[in-house]
Amino acid sequence: MQAQKSIKMTFGKNGSITYDAKNKTIAVSQSGKNIFSGAKTSVVVNGKTISISDYPEAVLSKEAFTDNLGKGTKYILTYKDKNNPTLIQNFFTYNNQSYFITQIEILGNEKQITTNYIAPLDLGKITFDKVENLQTVFVPYDNDAWASYNSKKLDTISNNTSAEVGIVFNNTSRNGFIVGSLEHTVWKSAVKSINKNKEPLFSAWAGFSEKEITRDSIAHGLVRGNKVLSPKFFVGYYSDWRNGMEEYAKTNRIVEKPYVFEWDKPTPVGWNSWGVLMEKINYENTTKVADFFANQIPQFRVGNTAYIDLDSFWDNMVKGGFTGDFSKLKEFADYCKSKGLEPGAYWAPFTDWGWKDGPNRKAEGSDYNFGEMWTKTGNTYFDFDGARAIDPTHPGTLKRVDYVINKLKACGFKMIKIDFLGHAAAESSSFYDKNVTTGMQAYKVGMEHLVNALDGQMLIYAAISPNMATSRYAHIRRIACDAWKTIEQTQYTLNSVNYGWWQTYSYDYIDADHVVFADVTEGENRARLISAIITGTLITGDDYSKEGIWSKRAKEWLQNKELLKIVAHGVAFRPVEGNTGKHTTEVFQQKIENDWYIAVFNYGNEAKSYALPLERLDIQKGSYQIEDLFTSQKSEIKDNTLNVNLGSKDAHLYKIIKR
Repeated sequence: MQAQKSIKMTFGKNGSITYDAKNKTIAVSQSGKNIFSGAKTSVVVNGKTISISDYPEAVLSKEAFTDNLGKGTKYILTYKDKNNPTLIQNFFTYNNQSYFITQIEILGNEKQITTNYIAPLDLGKITFDKVENLQTVFVPYDNDAWASYNSKKLDTISNNTSAEVGIVFNNTSRNGFIVGSLEHTVWKSAVKSINKNKEPLFSAWAGFSEKEITRDSIAHGLVRGNKVLSPKFFVGYYSDWRNGMEEYAKTNRIVEKPYVFEWDKPTPVGWNSWGVLMEKINYENTTKVADFFANQIPQFRVGNTAYIDLDSFWDNMVKGGFTGDFSKLKEFADYCKSKGLEPGAYWAPFTDWGWKDGPNRKAEGSDYNFGEMWTKTGNTYFDFDGARAIDPTHPGTLKRVDYVINKLKACGFKMIKIDFLGHAAAESSSFYDKNVTTGMQAYKVGMEHLVNALDGQMLIYAAISPNMATSRYAHIRRIACDAWKTIEQTQYTLNSVNYGWWQTYSYDYIDADHVVFADVTEGENRARLISAIITGTLITGDDYSKEGIWSKRAKEWLQNKELLKIVAHGVAFRPVEGNTGKHTTEVFQQKIENDWYIAVFNYGNEAKSYALPLERLDIQKGSYQIEDLFTSQKSEIKDNTLNVNLGSKDAHLYKIIKR
């Protein structure tokens, strides 16, 4: 087709993308509302920044297509110039979706090109609302180093760079705009929200590397080829930003299908040793924990399964280290099974914790030394969390994975918690596999090999790991970093549920980490328990090898049928508010079948009263009864407002029943 001055491309029921041929910019409107305008494409090829302004007008073509998301029209803008590579911007528009997807292709025209920066939408002006009304969320790249999400007022900052997905919304109306990458096997991506002279802008690009966010000390790796593709980017505007984030997560899972085997069993529940026992685990105390689960809380199950998971230091039960005698560990696994429980183990497969002892230590399962396997970053190595990264593409690393996983499979483990996975995604100046040039390509190699080695025999639980890229490889992912028992740790965990709950749709489950009751107040115990229930699973962590207040509360609470019904549903609750900065909304909600469930938290040191309009909780006006799921007390809801009182450092979970 011939070049045109203005090109309109439609999507969904009422969306349109307008290409301004003179300025070579993109604008989007939806339902008659202008969402953004003025967005350009920019790339860096062979070290040279190329502006779309350097090209003649694009030529448009279009074609019908069908993919896993539906049917639609692919609009293709082709930029050609004799002095530059050909740039193609694709717009995948769907008849029945309220979003579109865009992707850039760079063609070397028979020459190899290298790039580590592609921005499909650069410096677009956000026009759906005033900057004074807008929140923008910092979404971390991973859950390491006690990272927190941060919802910021856009008019009070100059910019906010968010990993993989950018969110800009009005918390009062909940209208929101979302743009985020849908593919994570080659690129790390980012979205920047910008306040420029009270004008809200955004940029979305692939090739993101920033030490404070991605942990990388070097630039993003170069992607090479005669043709290089950016990841696909999701772009959507929603009347409720929470709907948009859930759709973004679901779309991720369709575009980048899980590599891990399909989980068709009930929501996992159980116990993890890192909560209290930590480095003190041994055969005697862990089998006593199994006894507690089998004999004292037999109803704490979803389906017929609960997991007894040994975290780090399970090698306390292995004589002679990883190359030694695993018979006692197998005895533990067999003991759990004899009690009707599933045994679990732990490993950090892409880390070397003994690196300070030098490079010449032999890696288990191969003839390679660890020093040969260390991930190289220029003249040094990738060290973080006290561990040194090992190259996921190195044959020594992969043989070591096979060796350790085969040992755990031989013991009969049915679950594995894998940790410090971000080390496998580190950018490196040189990988062993020369076809791998980016951290995410290396992550794909290592994680696919790990999943293959597990061979469908274990539930895979990811702890510290990249937020988005890990969903291909794990059934469950911990939503935040480590948390134990206090109200402050509960609030920290729930910050990630507040702004990352939507990951419940890109994984089978997300998890709040081990729930520890220990020696804090009943209110703090209740808050910690509810934080796990509303995240979607329930893994406990107390030392149940001995009696204490924790075991008393476990017997009472962990067998509560109403609470277990919510756990069985396995889906994270939604936040009610999104303007809490690094803190956390006090109220979360979810509908299961015909009933609404409302979790209310008081993180403060004083008692507090709450008056919560049903409308803000997304509950239609009507006649309702409220039931406290811990006390079973019921009362009528008056004036379409939920009125509750909470003591200091406490939480309650309520069921709203329509009359």
